[in-house]
Amino acid sequence: MSTTKRLWRWRSSPLRRREDVIEAWIVLVVWLIVVVCGGVAALVTVRGAEHEFAEERAHRHPVGAVLLADARHGVTGDFSTDGRVQEPVRWTAPDGTTRTGRTLVDEGLKAGARVTVWQDDRGRLSPSAPTGRGEGHVEAALFGGAAALAVAAPAFGAGAVARARLDRRRMAHWDQEWDLVGPQWGPRAG
Repeated sequence: MSTTKRLWRWRSSPLRRREDVIEAWIVLVVWLIVVVCGGVAALVTVRGAEHEFAEERAHRHPVGAVLLADARHGVTGDFSTDGRVQEPVRWTAPDGTTRTGRTLVDEGLKAGARVTVWQDDRGRLSPSAPTGRGEGHVEAALFGGAAALAVAAPAFGAGAVARARLDRRRMAHWDQEWDLVGPQWGPRAG
């Protein structure tokens, strides 16, 4: 499609209507919102997610712990989707104190088993390992794409609604004009 065909709404023409110019501006504004605002939203979200994942990696550390009770097997209550169950463990915090708490462990382990848990800089248990670098990049990109869509979808929707209203106005004007011109073209009774 040539540029002149794509930009027909901007050209001066006796056939161009006011609605055509308004529609051209709507399309331009929608695309600017999608490209500029969507891009900014994606970039900010990606950088924020990358920063959050880097903070996790910097402040969560693995530590050996001892399971204090037999890990239940086949329990339907206190479990995760990956088949682990919450049980009490004992570990040593960075300040050298011994701590106890509950964390997810593989089901079926016996009391006294050694498990790896994740703690923050203060020795508090973290629910999971930090997000890895590669996985973090993928997740950040997905979050960025979602943010861009969150900006683009309402803009496209509003543009579509506005264009539909303009189409209805154009059709109403064409109907009015046809009511004036149509009888002149029809069969003449005489």
